[in-house]
Amino acid sequence: MKYKRILLKLSGEALAGDKGSGIDTPRLMQYSEEIKKVVEAGVQVAIVIGGGNIFRGAQGEASGIDRVQGDYMGMLATVINGMAIQSALEKMGLFTRLMSGIKMEQVCEPFIRRRAVRHLEKGRVVIFGAGIGNPYFTTDSTASLRAIEIEADVVLKGTRVDGVYTADPEKDATATRYSTISFEDVYSMGLNVMDMTAFTLCKENGLPIIVFDMNKPGNLYKLASGEEVGTLITMR
Repeated sequence: MKYKRILLKLSGEALAGDKGSGIDTPRLMQYSEEIKKVVEAGVQVAIVIGGGNIFRGAQGEASGIDRVQGDYMGMLATVINGMAIQSALEKMGLFTRLMSGIKMEQVCEPFIRRRAVRHLEKGRVVIFGAGIGNPYFTTDSTASLRAIEIEADVVLKGTRVDGVYTADPEKDATATRYSTISFEDVYSMGLNVMDMTAFTLCKENGLPIIVFDMNKPGNLYKLASGEEVGTLITMR
């Protein structure tokens, strides 16, 4: 396999499948099957998942909820999703650890970098929930930061599109996909990959990002084994 240790970033909406909200069991099991294949191939896997299928901080603010309060509510939603993925993976025989940026000992371990790395070295799938434990930071930022902390080889951003395009492919039929693009070009062209904090963290630490279609069976395994799938964002 090309990568020894990966950080897989999934959106909460992806877990909702076609339902639009909540957790879609077939989609959850599909993702778990994909993750199991790479773990069994010897890849160390860490996961960060959003909470948008349950609650978004921005959604709360629009409803009159205080921004900080709304962000904490969103963090709790990521823990719920993390528990769902943990349960699905364990049903498939994998060993997992759910680690949280907010202390909730009855549900998950607090995030401790050395402990997270040790879990990965032992072949456990590590799921990072509750963001970084602070408001005003997205789960994209969490993915970038945790990937750097655990010294992951790459951030794999699983989406419903198969890479980074010149424009939104769902709105512009003439949009073309990049196979490889530099951090500088993504920034100069204003392409929407991650929020700027997350993107800058990866750029400054030389951590490559691959944006790919997680819904297509086999894509995660192909990426881990070094096949060209999606769009690779790297230094020049």
